[in-house]
Amino acid sequence: MPTSLFTHPSCLRHENGPGHPESPERLKAILAELDKPDYAALQRREAPAATLDQIARVHDRTYAEDILSLVPKQGYAPLDSDTALSPHSGEAALRAAGAACAAVNEVMAGKATNAFCAVRPPGHHAEHATAMGFCFFNNIAIAAAHAMAAHGVKRVALLDFDVHHGNGTQEWAEGQDGVLFCSSHEFPLYPGTGHPQEKGPKGNILNIALPHHTDGAGFRRAMQESALPAISRFAPELILISAGFDAHRADPLANLRLVEEDFGWITAELCALAQKFCKGRIVSTLEGGYDIDALARSVGAHVRALMA
Repeated sequence: MPTSLFTHPSCLRHENGPGHPESPERLKAILAELDKPDYAALQRREAPAATLDQIARVHDRTYAEDILSLVPKQGYAPLDSDTALSPHSGEAALRAAGAACAAVNEVMAGKATNAFCAVRPPGHHAEHATAMGFCFFNNIAIAAAHAMAAHGVKRVALLDFDVHHGNGTQEWAEGQDGVLFCSSHEFPLYPGTGHPQEKGPKGNILNIALPHHTDGAGFRRAMQESALPAISRFAPELILISAGFDAHRADPLANLRLVEEDFGWITAELCALAQKFCKGRIVSTLEGGYDIDALARSVGAHVRALMA
C-alpha cells in the first residue's frame, strides 16, 4: 500500500511575526521537495479541520475555544514571547490537528500503509491548557487519543525525535493506559523538561537525553539501546512520530550534529518495527526544523523511508 501525504494551504498562511524561525518558508520548502519526481507515488490528501471534540480529548475544551476566539482579524496576538496568533492561525491549527486524525483514519482503514502530515503550526509543546513553543494544539497526542477512541487501538507508541523535549505530549501520555512515549532530545535545552528520571506514574515515559553536540552515531546508538527495544517490548498496534528535524547539524536553534541520513535511518527502523507489530501502520507529523534547506532534505529522507 502507498504512503499518504496530508497538508492544507491554510498551514502556509499562519504567521508568528517578522523574523520568527517558525515561518511559512519551512512548509514551502518541504512541499517543493515533495513535489519532485521521487515522491510521485505519494497519495496526496487535503487535511480536514479537527473538531472540538477531537481536540478536547487532549486539551481543556475552554482553552481550545479561547485559542480560537483570540485569533485576530489583523496583526498578531502574542500568547508568550515566542508564540503568537495571526488571522489564519486558527484554521491552520485545526487543519494540523485534523491532518493527524485523518491520517490515523487512513492507515487504520488500510487505505495507506503509513502517512506523513506536512503541517504547521507544530504541536508537541502544547500542554492541556497552555500554548507554548510555537504550538497551540498537540497534534500527535490528539492523533493518539483519536486512534484509541475512534478505532479501539489499545497500544500506541509515540516516538519524538525533535531536538526539543515534547513536554506537552509527555504531560498527556503520563495519564494514559496503553500509551508509550519515547523522546530523544538535546538536554539541557528548552523547555527544560525531559530528564531521564521522568518516567511518569505509569512508567510509560522514556526520555533519552542527548548531550550537546551528539552526532549521528551517538543518536543511532541511543535509539538502538533504548527507544527501539522499548517499542519492540511494547508491541504497538500503531506507531506515531513527532518528526522534528532540528537535531540537524545545520539547525540554528540547537546543538546536535545529525544529518538527513540519520532521520532516514530512524524512520526505516520504525517502519521495520511497524511491519513486525502493526501491519506497517505509522503516522508521522511535522514538528520542528529551522534551517530551511536542511529541513527540506531531512523531510525528504524521512518520507523516502516511509515510502520504501
